[in-house]
Amino acid sequence: MSSIRTLSPPFVLPRARLDDLFERLRARGYRVIGPRVRDGVIVLDTVKSSADLPVGYTDEHAPGRYRLRRRNDDAVFGFVVGPDSFKRTFLVPVQRLFRARRDGDRVRFSPEPVDTSKVALVGARGCDLAAIETQDEILAEGAHADPFYVARREAAFIVAVSCSESRSSCFCTSFGTGPRPTRGFDLSLTELLDGPHRFLVEIGSAEALEIATELGLSTASEQDQGAAAGIALRTSRGMERQLDTQGLREMLLSRLEHPHWQDVGSRCLACTNCTAVCPTCFCVDIVDKSSLDGESHERTRQHDSCFSADYSAVHGHPVRNDVAARYRQWLTHKLATWIDQFGRSGCVGCGRCITWCPAAIDLTREVARLRDDVSLETDP
Repeated sequence: MSSIRTLSPPFVLPRARLDDLFERLRARGYRVIGPRVRDGVIVLDTVKSSADLPVGYTDEHAPGRYRLRRRNDDAVFGFVVGPDSFKRTFLVPVQRLFRARRDGDRVRFSPEPVDTSKVALVGARGCDLAAIETQDEILAEGAHADPFYVARREAAFIVAVSCSESRSSCFCTSFGTGPRPTRGFDLSLTELLDGPHRFLVEIGSAEALEIATELGLSTASEQDQGAAAGIALRTSRGMERQLDTQGLREMLLSRLEHPHWQDVGSRCLACTNCTAVCPTCFCVDIVDKSSLDGESHERTRQHDSCFSADYSAVHGHPVRNDVAARYRQWLTHKLATWIDQFGRSGCVGCGRCITWCPAAIDLTREVARLRDDVSLETDP
């Protein structure tokens, strides 16, 4: 695992003082957003106190299956990930770009102002941080930075959480993105349940250090630091699913005409679930709406998916006119040509696409079958 980038020795935050952390964030003008239980799933929404968090819950993941159940303890972050990611905080699902209104013989345009409201994002896992870093490179640091994304990103304070367990859909270790956050956070928590309920607090920014100082937190003992390291090691070793990334780009691009694409295409529903829950996918569509009287108009940017037939339409006809071609486009872009464009993989190993695929299509299994022709012949 990569070394953790921190600005100070770690601290200890007693469980009973977690609300004090939230209060300090609110006092600095942040709206706290974190995990909450709603309709049998963990979603991201406004958190007013630690009582709003999924205390005592854990989650079960499998291809095409997700369930919440009660734990036998009061762990605050004893789950992994839900379908939500913090992508929707920065790259919002629907973003108005401008409005226009007729004014006599002129048309007046009103650009949409950027949103600079401060948000504190609680519960980001290592895979989530890697996804944010990936989108930062594309939407904030590229040649054509998105001002809406940049404004929201600059106004965010990130409280990361180290995973204490893995689920059957997780494969973050294949990309080195977890289970313990190593960078990209302001403040990171590792929940310790041995003895008094507490959190090891690691500091990633000057503002986080100020908050820890304001809270009067004590420095973590060597025992607490060792316990946190042990949790990360056990979680990493216990990860069931792996994706062989050795030569992955070259392998995929050499199999563009492989018959297995038709096999997976026959199972894929093109429902767009995988792209909706993926924390790095950033495909969008531009939608124009005019009033019936022609006096006003607005343009919005909305999340879209490469699994949609219309997404590749040119002059009314889709370039990728079957599901197999769309799945191939998604998988090869995510794991191969994304590297050509941005210098890194577009996958962070969070496993959301596996869990929330209604057809139970498993990205890691499909890649393994493409890599190993023998398994294509023998796998039932």
